[in-house]
Amino acid sequence: MKQAIPYLTFNGNAKEALEYYKEVLEGDITQTQTFGEADYPTPPEIDEKIMHARFMKGDLLLMVSDTFPGSEVQAGSNISLVLEFESEEEIQKVYDRLIDKSTVHMELQDTFWGAKFAKVKDPYGITWDLNYTK
Repeated sequence: MKQAIPYLTFNGNAKEALEYYKEVLEGDITQTQTFGEADYPTPPEIDEKIMHARFMKGDLLLMVSDTFPGSEVQAGSNISLVLEFESEEEIQKVYDRLIDKSTVHMELQDTFWGAKFAKVKDPYGITWDLNYTK
């Protein structure tokens, strides 16, 4: 096994979340497919919702979808994503962008394990652990 890829499921706002991550992390949405583009029948009310998408920033890959009608996800309760940064400037830049619309659980600070670290829950219920090991 080479890697684990976080798969994020949303209650109908996956497009909005992808655009937010694109802005905050300066990455790219590399693939999107809506339910309406699927080659199997889906309810027309979800035609424009995301069936599958991929977001990339360097080596970071996130897979994203909206949930199917009748299903609902509990946003953020079962996943925390760790982002490892290569510099203090990079972690500060992402932290500053992320906190604008998010809940800060732990402010960006030096830690006892030799890192600069923050824990932030974004407006879509996803908790991000930002880490730069000095």
